[in-house]
Amino acid sequence: MSQSASIWLVIVAALVAANLPFINQRLLGVVPLSRPKSLAVRLAELVLLYLLVGGLGVLLEQRAGQVSPQGWQFYAVTAALFVTFAFPGFVWRYLLRHRH
Repeated sequence: MSQSASIWLVIVAALVAANLPFINQRLLGVVPLSRPKSLAVRLAELVLLYLLVGGLGVLLEQRAGQVSPQGWQFYAVTAALFVTFAFPGFVWRYLLRHRH
């Protein structure tokens, strides 16, 4: 896989993963729950999915060559980007009116 394709794969995976907690009522999109998910559960899912997408990025970077060491600034920026990616799902879940 080319480096450009790897970058786009991580970006698309981050976009999908950031919205996943807000578009369904299943835990991590797989496990059905007896009650609707609370905001706290959705945020915990968001953190876990951020870590999983980060792991995918490290895996792809390892396959391409040497893994570059990152400082706290990298993680702050990527976390802010991940939360920004989650904005459409948050708006759809909490700010738009849904007909029941």
